[in-house]
Amino acid sequence: MRLNSAVEGFLRHDRQVVVGALLLLTSLAWIYLVLLVDEMGMTLTGGMENMGSMMALEPWTALDAMFMFLMWAVMMVGMMTPSATPMILLYSMVLRKRAKTENPLIPTAIFFAGYVAVWAVFSAAATAAQWGLERAALLSPMMISTSTIFAGIVLIVAGVYQWSPYKHVCLTRCREPVWFLSRIWRDGTGGAFRMGLVHGAFCLGCCWVLMALLFVGGVMNLLSVAAIAVFVMVEKVAPFGRGIGRAAAFGLVALGVLMIVSGNGHY
Repeated sequence: MRLNSAVEGFLRHDRQVVVGALLLLTSLAWIYLVLLVDEMGMTLTGGMENMGSMMALEPWTALDAMFMFLMWAVMMVGMMTPSATPMILLYSMVLRKRAKTENPLIPTAIFFAGYVAVWAVFSAAATAAQWGLERAALLSPMMISTSTIFAGIVLIVAGVYQWSPYKHVCLTRCREPVWFLSRIWRDGTGGAFRMGLVHGAFCLGCCWVLMALLFVGGVMNLLSVAAIAVFVMVEKVAPFGRGIGRAAAFGLVALGVLMIVSGNGHY
């Protein structure tokens, strides 16, 4: 009896539970990435160049592909969960008000699962892109661009995309959670998952080119990962975020042009 009362009391604090769960997931994702980078550093100590040459000669196995997909998926959770938290919290609050007798934790978890599912699909595409870039010798086994021309093109495309109409629409939807919930609302667990998918699709449309910058700065360069994650959050949440994003576009294009003009093709 006391156990049931304790569980009910815990569930009544659903907002704190949601915040705690999202914070825990984000923390675990970053801990995984830090440990992974540390492990890679230990593996490559004393022979990075030789190790890179050996890796370049070995084709990916199914296990390698699964490992890379897991790496990308965990990275996306760590990078995108913070910026999605305001939407998730508002969704949980609306659920609580619409059905006062029903705890919103399960539908909220399903909403988040739909959101993560979109980024899981992106992670699969990023894994395939990484494999293709390695095969084309545009990406090193250390997961960083080997070509100044390729890196410059990615930077220019990312900068131009910041001003595209599609980016504008997707960013607007990400920055307007009230509009999203009022227009896209669906009841039930299936509706929660579908809403998560739609919100994830808007976020993907907003940020996918920014994620491609990891191929320039280094997929496992945690400074690059953190910088992009902070930029995404500022762009989606801060009052001045849209202006920051558009201003950064000029810097991306200028840097891209500089790399192409001044580079010799390869690092």
